[in-house]
Amino acid sequence: MSGVPTAADRAPHVPVLLDEVLAGLAIAPGECHVDGTFGAGGYSRAMIDAGARVIAFDRDPDAIAAGRAVEAASGGRLVLVPRRFSEMAAALAELGQGPVDGLTLDIGVSSMQLDRPERGFSVQADGPLDMRMEQDGPSAADWLNAADEAEIADIIYRYGEDRRSRRIARAIVQARPLARTAELAAAVRRAVGYVAGRDKDPAVQVFQAIRIHLNRELDELEDGLRAAEQVLAPGGRLAVVTFHSLEDRIVKAFLRDRSGAAPGGSRHLPAAAAARAPSFEAVARPVRPGGAELAVNPRARSATLRVARRTAAAPWGASSAPTKEARA
Repeated sequence: MSGVPTAADRAPHVPVLLDEVLAGLAIAPGECHVDGTFGAGGYSRAMIDAGARVIAFDRDPDAIAAGRAVEAASGGRLVLVPRRFSEMAAALAELGQGPVDGLTLDIGVSSMQLDRPERGFSVQADGPLDMRMEQDGPSAADWLNAADEAEIADIIYRYGEDRRSRRIARAIVQARPLARTAELAAAVRRAVGYVAGRDKDPAVQVFQAIRIHLNRELDELEDGLRAAEQVLAPGGRLAVVTFHSLEDRIVKAFLRDRSGAAPGGSRHLPAAAAARAPSFEAVARPVRPGGAELAVNPRARSATLRVARRTAAAPWGASSAPTKEARA
């Protein structure tokens, strides 16, 4: 989930578009489904209640640790895998699991991560400038204190879509060394003359951009979609919930190309690729939350659900995946 919560959002974790996701998955009792982003387990629990056996992935060790009790109480109907969803094809093979009947991805950072200041994801409370989903490797502070101004500006512009990126990057460099989220937020706000209560907080977009870059979230999404294509059985259903236009653009382009709806011979999809047998069909219109859901779950406000069904065609593989240019 890419949005940063306000105080109104800080309610118990509620799966976004849950009824619509379950409708898209059309679970039959006894089926095997993959939850690629376990988080707090809301989708996995609902899939189990609908009769599925679930294999759930999460790259965040805190999510896996918190979910072990759910796994233990599931009677073998939930298996947790502490790996990235992009690695699901190899992981399922290692588990001896064949093609699956459904797959769900809920993209971005979770409310659990945002609501814990010690994880460093949110502008709402001060904490270490971390932002690592896997809690391993360089932190946001490590990157910001070492990267040059041009690289920081490029990331803010590319993933935060902020045209003031150069000014903001200059302010970040001048404020180094940075160690706390409050320090970064203050530097960003000073750079653009932010007035609380009047302006949209520019730190939200900057935090988002840094987080996406640090965790390679868009690359992970592209890899995860290709992995889904590999592991879904013919007739298997794919449901992807995104919270940011960059994420949704990647999912939309992937399903458009794989369903044969893209115009042939474009610079993103060569004519030879366009002639391949579609690997997905029945691509549904995007679904967004209605007023009733938003009233009880403001976190859902930027969500978009896309659903499609796997055909019996061979996977297209990496060569025809949407390129980074296609994100623009």
